[in-house]
Amino acid sequence: MRVLQVEATGKAPVLRNIEAPRPGAGELLIEVRACGLNFADLLQIDGVYQERLEPPFVLGRELSGLVAECRDADGFRAGDRVAAHVGSGGLAELAAVPAERCLKLPSSMPFEQAAAFQVTYGTSHLALVRRAQLQSGETLLVLGAAGGVGLTAVEIGRNLGATVIAVARGRERLEVARRAGAHHLLDRDTADVRQAVIEFGGADVVYDPVGGEMFAAALRACRPEARYLLVGFAGGVPEVRPNHLLVKNASVIGHYWGGYLKFRPDVLTGSLRELLDWYERGQIHPHVGTTLPLDRALEGLEMLRRRTSTGKVVILP
Repeated sequence: MRVLQVEATGKAPVLRNIEAPRPGAGELLIEVRACGLNFADLLQIDGVYQERLEPPFVLGRELSGLVAECRDADGFRAGDRVAAHVGSGGLAELAAVPAERCLKLPSSMPFEQAAAFQVTYGTSHLALVRRAQLQSGETLLVLGAAGGVGLTAVEIGRNLGATVIAVARGRERLEVARRAGAHHLLDRDTADVRQAVIEFGGADVVYDPVGGEMFAAALRACRPEARYLLVGFAGGVPEVRPNHLLVKNASVIGHYWGGYLKFRPDVLTGSLRELLDWYERGQIHPHVGTTLPLDRALEGLEMLRRRTSTGKVVILP
């Protein structure tokens, strides 16, 4: 089967033909129809992700497809439409996945949306509901609001009854955030984000997948007892000034969605099932910005690296 494989960290992945996997006990063999790209894929390529893999390994953290074969996997059968969070191995024509990491898909959900759904929506749902406990009537500030996870935070925040302030670069990207439900739009290249957020009344919760220079401005725009969610560092790892936290009685909260697979997989699975219910009720709309075949996956990864994509980039093996 064809795969996109990392053969040495720090070097571009390559297309390879390798032996197809066989499912073990409790696993499903999935014919991969779609695989979502994530910023974490870039970190894995560079060898700096928090969970390091030894090359060679196949990229791709989330996939959707058809069950081709089952081995002692209760509740599944060949032909089922499923989504799976795999950590790696999704950018392939076939994947062997533990059944406990798989979810049956509603018939109304296309494979492309299913592959764009788990990491981004799962990250934002657990961050806002469990970690920050966002309440209706509060103000949510979303940095990187036109990116993969940022858009889902906008949409989920709106569903939870928050007033959402979206920060992104450029009119087109801000328009995408507006369509996802943002109440206020700020262009980070032209607006004084700190002052503008203060004029809106300040932020009760900040959702930050960017880090870098935006961190200080967003933290200073927080209201007392604000919760600042650190979700990722696309713009670099920021320095935390603890005196700002003390003065405002604010909290900085780290959130790593994939970590729940190790210590509370039931929490992660329950969150995804709730999100599938939201999808069937029309409350969320996974936004796929770009689809590409497997032999153009490097183009998709470059879009993530340059931050030129809106929504998710999905590869169709």
